[in-house]
Amino acid sequence: MPEAHLPGRYFVVPYTMKRILALSTLIALIAGCATELHTVGTGSSFKGPVGLQLYSLRAQFTRSVPAAIEQTRSLGFRDVELAGTYNQTPEKFREQLVAAGLNPVSAHFPYERYRDNPEGVAKDAKALGLKYAGLAWIPHTGAFTEKGCRDAAAVFNHAGEVLAREGIRFFYHVHGYEFQPYASGTLLDLLFAETNPKFVTYQMDTTWVFFPGQDPVAMLRKYPGRWELMHLKDLKKGVARGSLSGGTDPNNDVVLGTGQLDWPAILKTARQTGVKRYFIEDEAAAAPAQIPESLKYLERVQW
Repeated sequence: MPEAHLPGRYFVVPYTMKRILALSTLIALIAGCATELHTVGTGSSFKGPVGLQLYSLRAQFTRSVPAAIEQTRSLGFRDVELAGTYNQTPEKFREQLVAAGLNPVSAHFPYERYRDNPEGVAKDAKALGLKYAGLAWIPHTGAFTEKGCRDAAAVFNHAGEVLAREGIRFFYHVHGYEFQPYASGTLLDLLFAETNPKFVTYQMDTTWVFFPGQDPVAMLRKYPGRWELMHLKDLKKGVARGSLSGGTDPNNDVVLGTGQLDWPAILKTARQTGVKRYFIEDEAAAAPAQIPESLKYLERVQW
């Protein structure tokens, strides 16, 4: 039997005991890996990956960036989508996120920056380490128009080409006002037709498709492969639909599975049609309490 030495004494470790100790260590390592590989908010049907749109905790980030980052990590998230850097440089903001174990996947930037200086957006997106960079609002007064739509498509195509040179994918987050009637469809159909799939992808915010009176499942099926990102957001029961304003009371955001949307159908179709990344976005004042419940719902939802 092999001997092990400690200062001042000898002791003998039976070979069988060494095997048990080695096996115990291996089991612990496997268990640790399994825990690390478990992605928050996933279950037997929904496989994610799901991150958090940090706008959900905008009040917390405004008060204290370090505390809000820690709160995000404590919820179990790894992936995050940004909505600003709270007066910090992209490099500094990324540094803090990564130090906390968070992975900045995507971010929203203002339309005007894509229109006037897409190279600057690409520089910031690269400094943040993003895979996707996009926006969630096309400035307009009154109803969204055909001209506004065509102008935006040109901006998107050019910005997407600029970002692609840096290995970053451009996206547009649909906000609801794009469903203005046009020809035999809507202005959103025109936007899809006028944007180059090579350079422009889309983010479906489920509420901002549902609230105007559209069906998220039908939209996913209508444009398979064009929706790569999704915001998971539920609309409170009783809230009327049909508005093309692109806005509603933020407190109409509720825990996933407690509102009006058909999540099994949406999530199943999203996976089938090419959605790659999911982010919870909860704009309600109660978001810090609601987000953990939404994660629990995603873990148990089945289809």
